Amino acid sequence: MATRRISSLLSRPFAASSLRSLGRNSSWSRGIYRFSTATATEEVITPPVQVEHTQLLINGQFVDAASGRTFPTLDPRTGEVIAHVAEGEDEDINRAVSAARKAFDEGPWPKMTAYERSRIIYRFADLLEKHNDEIAAIETWDNGKPYEQSAKVEIPMLTRLFRYYAGWADKIHGLTVPADGPYHVQTLHEPIGVAGQIIPWNFPLLMYAWKVGPALACGNAVVLKTAEQTPLSALYVSKLFHEAGLPPGVLNVISGFGPTAGAALASHMDVEKVAFTGSTDTGKIVLELAARSNLKKVTLELGGKSPFIVCEDADIDKAVELAHFALFFNQGQCCCAGSRTFVHENVYDEFIEKAKARAMKRVVGDPFKKGVEQGPQVISAFHLS
Repeated sequence: MATRRISSLLSRPFAASSLRSLGRNSSWSRGIYRFSTATATEEVITPPVQVEHTQLLINGQFVDAASGRTFPTLDPRTGEVIAHVAEGEDEDINRAVSAARKAFDEGPWPKMTAYERSRIIYRFADLLEKHNDEIAAIETWDNGKPYEQSAKVEIPMLTRLFRYYAGWADKIHGLTVPADGPYHVQTLHEPIGVAGQIIPWNFPLLMYAWKVGPALACGNAVVLKTAEQTPLSALYVSKLFHEAGLPPGVLNVISGFGPTAGAALASHMDVEKVAFTGSTDTGKIVLELAARSNLKKVTLELGGKSPFIVCEDADIDKAVELAHFALFFNQGQCCCAGSRTFVHENVYDEFIEKAKARAMKRVVGDPFKKGVEQGPQVISAFHLS
């Protein structure tokens, strides 16, 4: 099948405001420069929200960093400071890991019945549902994604994920294996201990769910490092987890930077496993630190370069819409974004014409305005200069 890549044709500049959409790798999106904002509504969504927690969460308490240092987290719409957040470093990771270790070795969490653990996680999910709009507003404020995406898609999904993991808590069991002779053979699944988790900025709370949910359902204790660009939502919902009855020390949240807090967590001798989502280059560092310390178990979810293929017999209108969504969803900040598109040469021109028309209709603007499809990138370096 003959195909052609479409990036070269789309490098022709569009009209209207300048904004670049990037995933972790951006060779295809490099050519897409401008989008129309003509259809943006002026109706602004203003849910009630305020920043309540900017400290580190260690052993069930919000505390300052050991150094007393803070760093600003910015509103990506304006570049203005939302709040100054505690800057966790090596000593804070030590404090958090010690709290998690004590909670695992001496606390009630791993000794609870799976049913009791599931009830706490279910209660947490109920609180997420109750506070859906406030959580969505914090996520949009700190991240820049459209509020309607946060409120109608991601936070409801966050709630469903924790209900799903709560349902699994009492279904994690081993096997009894038939064996010849006078032997009893069985497998037993046990919590690993203290799990270190490092999450990115593109889906702060969904990444929180995918890391924290399974670990807690299995009875582990957790030390989570948030992305320095988006620390606020994880701190907010972790408060709700303790309101749901989570024992102190089971979930600890550290805001900070990769070279300090992240490296300290990945190399900590009292952490049995580290899970990381982010760039491939940083993933290599995490893997090396884990190996050089205590050879801890590692789970990595790294960058992708996903191809979208349009065959000759495809429904072009549908293909255009799917390709558009695959590339631009979440401002293109998605590890599985469709950042390469291959089109059969016999339908190439039709696809390009319709893809360009769809891109020019994309509504870019203030993420708190109704109807906006794309807000600002999380980090200003991702904008065109």
